[in-house]
This record gives sequence, C-alpha cells and structure tokens, in this order.
Amino acid sequence: MTVLARRRFKGASDSFPYFDIGFALSKIGDDEGLIKTIHLANVACGFHASDFSIMNETVQLAKANNVLVGAHPSLPDKQGWGRGRTGFVLTSIRSARSPGFLRLHGVQLNHPHGAVYGMTARDIALGRAVVGVSKLYSVPFMGLAGTCHQAAAQELGVPFIAEWFADLDYSADGKLLITKKHDPVPLDVVTDRVNDLLEERKITTVGGFVPLLEYVTEVSICCHSDTPGAVEIAQGVKALVDQHNAR
Repeated sequence: MTVLARRRFKGASDSFPYFDIGFALSKIGDDEGLIKTIHLANVACGFHASDFSIMNETVQLAKANNVLVGAHPSLPDKQGWGRGRTGFVLTSIRSARSPGFLRLHGVQLNHPHGAVYGMTARDIALGRAVVGVSKLYSVPFMGLAGTCHQAAAQELGVPFIAEWFADLDYSADGKLLITKKHDPVPLDVVTDRVNDLLEERKITTVGGFVPLLEYVTEVSICCHSDTPGAVEIAQGVKALVDQHNAR
C-alpha cells in the first residue's frame, strides 16, 4: 500500500492519497483505516501483490468511500513484493488487470502508477511501455521528474505529475533510494521533509538538500503502507498538504 497527496505550487488543488494491498489472506497495513484518509487508491494488479478477489474488494471499498482508483502493475515477484528482479517482461507492465474490476463496478481508471519504478525511470523503452498504459486510457502518468518517466510522457503526449516519497531517502544528488524493506520514519522527520518540499521547494537528501526542478508545478507525495505507522503518516501528510493548499 502507498499513500499520496498532491500539491499544486501555483494555486490550490485537492490532495490525492493512494494505496495498494496484499494478496490471498495476507494483508499488509490497515486498508480500511487508510481508505478513510485518502482520496486516491492505487491498486496492485496481481503481479507483485493482490489477486482477483482482493482487487474486486478494493475497488468496491474505494467506490464506497468516493476514492479514485489508479493501477499499480509491477514485477511478477510476490515473494519480494515486486522489489526484486525476477521474471521481468514488458507484458507485466502492460497487462494491468485492475481496469476489469473498475468496469465491473462502474469506476473509471484515474491513472497508472509508475510500475517497477527504478527500472522504468532508467530505461526509455520500459518508460514508454508503462507510460503507454496512460496513453491507452487517456489518463495522466505519475513518475519521477527528470527521468525516463517524464521523457516518455512528453514523447507520447501524456500529462505528467511528478512524484516524491516522504518515507524513502534520496541520495546526495537527489536520486530516489528504493529499498526492499521500509524502515520506520519518525513523524517529525516526515513533517520536516514535507514542509521543506512545499514551502522551500527543497528535496531532503542523505547529504542535505537539492532543489526541486524549476519546471515542476505539481507534485504527488507518497508513502508506503508497509512503512510502520503508515496510517498516522498518511493522516499527517494529508493535513500538511491541505494546509499548504489552503494558503
């Protein structure tokens, strides 16, 4: 599961948290608690997490709570929650299954999330494949600014929303450090990171700060449900985004 809040730097906008969940009888995090906080649910498509039953239940839960739905395909690697490198093929990106359950319940796809993030950010062919899902459904793509995510979006004429992660570290030069297991992050650390991003347009790194790219006028703030304290983090992030947007 992940949680996101969207902030426009020019003018006010709504915030949009999102999440995706486990599979079979195994669930990670408090799904019902998160759904009451968020505005957008990003649903795992069955490769790294989730299954047909859970996708169906999640779409129903989102619809009942007036939550928008995005699709989250990833590596076919349930043992590693999609964070390994086993069995990767382009079709695992293109074959997002959740739209079938959206149609079943009369819900529209809002956007696809950046599948296998680091790989698609570094490889333009993979970037085109995942952004191609957005083009297919005529929806925007969320990804890492200044990478193949954005380059592919511009090439394919797909609206792009930059994404930033509150519960992950960034290298000294501003690159996202994707971990297979998410360690606890104190709420005050998350608060400081979010405020630095929204107030100062600064990205906190392991070596200090780097500036947010000048052309970024809208950003999504994300944290994962398998980060300890995810519900509290989500609530805190949403409150900060709402405060900033109101100003």
